[in-house]
Amino acid sequence: MTRMIDLRSDTVTRPTPEMRRVMFEAEVGDDVYHEDPTVNRLEEFAARMVGKEAAVFVPSGTMGNQMALRVHTRPGQELIVEDRSHVVLYEMGGSGVHSGLVTRTIPTTDGLLHWDAVKTRLRKGSDHNTGTGLIVVENTHNMAGGRVYPPDVLQEICDGARAAGIPVHMDGARIFNAAAYLNRPVAALTAGVDSVMFCLSKGLGAPVGSLLAGTREFVEKARLVRKLLGGGMRQAGILAAAGIVALEQSPGGLPADHANARMLADALAAMPGVKIDPTSVETNILVFSIAETGLSTAEFSAQLRGRGVLANGIDAAHMRMVTHYDVTRADCEQAVHAMEEILASARTTA
Repeated sequence: MTRMIDLRSDTVTRPTPEMRRVMFEAEVGDDVYHEDPTVNRLEEFAARMVGKEAAVFVPSGTMGNQMALRVHTRPGQELIVEDRSHVVLYEMGGSGVHSGLVTRTIPTTDGLLHWDAVKTRLRKGSDHNTGTGLIVVENTHNMAGGRVYPPDVLQEICDGARAAGIPVHMDGARIFNAAAYLNRPVAALTAGVDSVMFCLSKGLGAPVGSLLAGTREFVEKARLVRKLLGGGMRQAGILAAAGIVALEQSPGGLPADHANARMLADALAAMPGVKIDPTSVETNILVFSIAETGLSTAEFSAQLRGRGVLANGIDAAHMRMVTHYDVTRADCEQAVHAMEEILASARTTA
């Protein structure tokens, strides 16, 4: 079978040989009874890395986010979140289904909330509404092309929210990418938020799993919600073992993924009909427009597949590519060549 260069997402990463070895050797128990020593070790390690009191291992980032929403709020309250956030677009309306929240979105050009905009949406609650229950920030921001919150912008949101008595949850699915971009410890980026979810199964390369972290009291409540949602796992140490390796070994490779994404962005910016600002590509995600090429994203994706490259459109005009450790610099150069061929052919037949 021909190897495909897979730029659809960093969720396609495959576990390393070391991950496979420790999975095979993992000591396990029943995690619902808190008796899986490997899960316990992962949770303690993860909590230290993000600077929180405790953490809970969950099957997916979506579940982790939804658990946080449920614990922080009560039905009928309002959720403030950026317009293109994952919790709005890609979690099956879970904020309404699981927590009964009213979602108030703030559109931005770069995916980043600012306190001046957030504070105008806050409501204290009255005989007409139950008020703002939670603010969610996404760092890095997926649909904004992996944008990173400047620490001062994030801190202003956290300070303002704390003064207003409103918790802040971070969807930090790719927070390790943000830390690599800023060259700062992850805990420095999560210090101000009340809870944070991050994924092991994206750029860090573990096969399954995410962590939700916060205070010890928050995490104990979150465990009950995990059970409610069907996320109570048993001998999950087999999965947790790979997560420990991911946290220990994978962050150091993220800058190379970022460099590959920037190389792709620079090359794309030079292609006729393609619109992308390379300076906006901060981590491992790039979103670019092909509206002026005469091709739809469905056509573009199909032609890429025929040349051994996998990539997805996010709408009729915009493509998204994500670099990761299973994609080399040579792979990216091959992808650039494939795109140049496709666009040259499109110009010839136009």
